[in-house]
Amino acid sequence: MVSSNLRKSFLDFFRKKGHKVVPSSSLIPTDPSVLLTSAGMQQFKPYYLGESSPYGLNVASCQKCFRTSDIDEVGDESHLTFIEMLGNFSFGGYFKEETIKLAYEFLFKGLKLPLKDAIFTIFEGDKDTPEDKESAEIWKKIGIPDEKIKKYGRADNFWGPTGEEGPCGPNTEIYLNGVEVWNLVFNEYHQDRNKKLIPLKQKGVDTGMGMERLAMICQEKPSVYETDLFLPIMKNISGQNKKAKRVVADHIKGAVFLIAEEIFPSNVERGYVLRRILRRAIRYGKVLGVGPGFLIPLVQKIIEIYKDIYPELKSKETDILTIVQNEEEKFEKTLTEGLSQFEKLLKLKIKSEKLKIISGDETFNLYQSYGFPLELTEELAKERGFKVAKEGFLEAQKKHQDISRAGAEKKFGGVGEETGYESVKLHTATHLLHSALRQVLGEHVKQMGSDITPQRLRFDFSHPQKMTDKEIKKVEEIVNQKIKEDLEVKKEEMAYEKAIKLGALAFFREKYPPIVTVYSITRARQSRAKGGEEDLSSSTGDFSKEICAGPHVRRTSELGQFKIVKEESSGSSVRRIRAVLVKLKNEQKNI
Repeated sequence: MVSSNLRKSFLDFFRKKGHKVVPSSSLIPTDPSVLLTSAGMQQFKPYYLGESSPYGLNVASCQKCFRTSDIDEVGDESHLTFIEMLGNFSFGGYFKEETIKLAYEFLFKGLKLPLKDAIFTIFEGDKDTPEDKESAEIWKKIGIPDEKIKKYGRADNFWGPTGEEGPCGPNTEIYLNGVEVWNLVFNEYHQDRNKKLIPLKQKGVDTGMGMERLAMICQEKPSVYETDLFLPIMKNISGQNKKAKRVVADHIKGAVFLIAEEIFPSNVERGYVLRRILRRAIRYGKVLGVGPGFLIPLVQKIIEIYKDIYPELKSKETDILTIVQNEEEKFEKTLTEGLSQFEKLLKLKIKSEKLKIISGDETFNLYQSYGFPLELTEELAKERGFKVAKEGFLEAQKKHQDISRAGAEKKFGGVGEETGYESVKLHTATHLLHSALRQVLGEHVKQMGSDITPQRLRFDFSHPQKMTDKEIKKVEEIVNQKIKEDLEVKKEEMAYEKAIKLGALAFFREKYPPIVTVYSITRARQSRAKGGEEDLSSSTGDFSKEICAGPHVRRTSELGQFKIVKEESSGSSVRRIRAVLVKLKNEQKNI
């Protein structure tokens, strides 16, 4: 059965059984203690704790999930980072018996999978929690013989919670040909932050079945990478190294879905996860001997496979392609030399040392000079029989941060210093430029990168073609008009959700805390613009509103004259503008 039909069959089955089919939630969870959505139950977490469900007591979904814990396992037959999790859930509607019967009916009657290949596991109990005898009896009542029911401990058959606290309980799992296919979790407890288990007043059901593993079983394939969810991607990856091809296929798929959530490569949190898997894919591309740009056709193939199920991939295709290409180009420049330096380092250590350990300083140098994340160096070292002094790396990193911070304070000591103030003015000019570009070119324009020095600003933005001279002139005129109008630059702090609702632009969503700073460039009650020039934008409301850490000037009249120096390409469907501020005669520094 092809995967699209398999997905539909699951949801249709539970719809007919009285379940409300709920769309997948975002890969960015609402639970702040969890980095990414890793289970289907996460969007339903409040309903297990007594909050009323708007969907009713019983629901089913196909949930996008990303599991960072499996990154290092990718390359075998069944481990993946991005997965689709099929699941049915009940918030006090039904419990163990109906859950087990539904699973049995769907797999062995609906899909007609061979019962002879199945094994069923239950929780054997421990000093804190009793054995799940009830599940064992239900399996036996269905007709499963004793020898097919296995007992395991807490590590295997007790699930949850997601995050630091939440619902959890014993689970029973279904294995086919030795592969875990379906996990049926019975939430009987709430685990608090001190790991204490408290019985829930309302018992719940949380099941999860990996779409990719189910496809592997139903399509009778030896690995998930040979199913129709991966084979079209694998065919576009040249080379003979099986593990390398699998890592590339999994990681680029995960990257596509993360970027579609407006997660962009960075050195923190979700952005770091994205950067790590992209750079790992690029590194394994080197192992396969493929040339630069090899990820782009893979991205296009992934979007083709999933566009009907997740239409946001198609609508954000340009952004996805641009970010992948930019990250590949950025890392390609240093990867080849970095790998060469790594090999030189290992040769020296083999000659001079008995212990096969790469020091923290050596690991940090690879990170700082060649963009090697700690995990990449650890992986490379492990392949060669070496270990990395991880604590030493963290110490070297902290020392570097302290030195950099001290240097920055010395260089830009006072806000009133001219170089520091000039950077502040250019920062405000960047906001004006961003809004002017969206006004002239369209709302598809999004910030893709920015760099400001005391002398100039550089702004990268999404746009599929070179700007015309007329468009450049128009943008310049709008920015200078807003400078003349002496608009107020207002700073406010508010909840992230409120900022978005008010229309604030936010293209680096993964970096934002719950409370954000919003800078609005808004028309003053009485414009100071002179000369009666034609107003090139709306006369009321905010000209610009962005989530931003600052700093900015207080009024746009402090900026001087804005001049675009150059407009050029910065990658596929990304343009770059370089601009400066020119001091006007009799300009007064207003700090």
